[in-house]
Amino acid sequence: MEIGLQAMLLTAGFILLVKGADWFVDGAAGLAEKIKIPQLVIGLTIVAMGTSLPEAAVSISAAVKQNAEITVGNVMGSNILNILIILGLSAVVVPLAVEPSTIRRDLPTLLLATILILAQGLDGTIGPADGAVLLLSFAAYLSLLLRKTKNESRQTLVHATESGTATAGSRPAPSKTRQADGGTPGEEPWPRLALLTAAGLLLIVAGSHLTVEAASSLARMFGISERFIALTIVALGTSLPELFTSVTAAKKGNADIAIGNVVGSNIFNLLFVIGASALVTPVPCQAAFLFDGLISGAAALLLLSCPLKKRKLTRRHGILMLFGYAVYFLTLL
Repeated sequence: MEIGLQAMLLTAGFILLVKGADWFVDGAAGLAEKIKIPQLVIGLTIVAMGTSLPEAAVSISAAVKQNAEITVGNVMGSNILNILIILGLSAVVVPLAVEPSTIRRDLPTLLLATILILAQGLDGTIGPADGAVLLLSFAAYLSLLLRKTKNESRQTLVHATESGTATAGSRPAPSKTRQADGGTPGEEPWPRLALLTAAGLLLIVAGSHLTVEAASSLARMFGISERFIALTIVALGTSLPELFTSVTAAKKGNADIAIGNVVGSNIFNLLFVIGASALVTPVPCQAAFLFDGLISGAAALLLLSCPLKKRKLTRRHGILMLFGYAVYFLTLL
């Protein structure tokens, strides 16, 4: 009876995640277009932090309850899943073009953040001082990202102005999709886009909570260890928002959101989630979790090296990532 109830809750969680991801991607992409912000930036910030709320909630709550052991396991397990499973599946669905700025700025930041966490955990604990360093690093990264975005937007505006001047005052041709009333087909008003984004995020968080609770209950019923649950089931459960959001974005042709979501989520997990948790209480780093941190770093390095030649994650890369996770999973058994 109890197993049947948990299975039903698990199914309900998946349904909420699927619908929530669909709404969230549509709303975020629409807002990005209206605000004239690149989709990559939306993926690295709003979408990434929104879909990382389950990791933040689980880890910070665990720290408050003096059960911080789950923090590093949840974050490292989620980060490994994000790269090897989520981007792997997304690349299998459709090849993903990778922006040069992602290769130059965001992926190196992810790798450095992973190295920083490992260095802080070598003494067995990530303390409040370490947490402050992580949070300051996250603030610096966000500041850099927003400053670069403003500079790129300014350069685009200058280029557009110069192009307009070069045409000797000629007016730009009207858009082929522009309607007589000034709207565009499929264009949504601000309130609807904001509502879609918020409602999608709420469904994602609710679905993730249901899925984690049901999956963890089922795992304990079958006698699976706590560490295995933290690194796989809880990590997968809290990564489901990224999974459904990224795969949905890839299917809809929003590759920048798919990649930005995963990379941004991983940076957020490492710098903000662990940093905030460490401010609440020292976060213990056992030798086993340091191994998981090394795997997380290796996954980030793999992601950095895959698109260097053609700036694209192909189906071959996706299959390689999925195979890498299968090997890691076998080491946990």
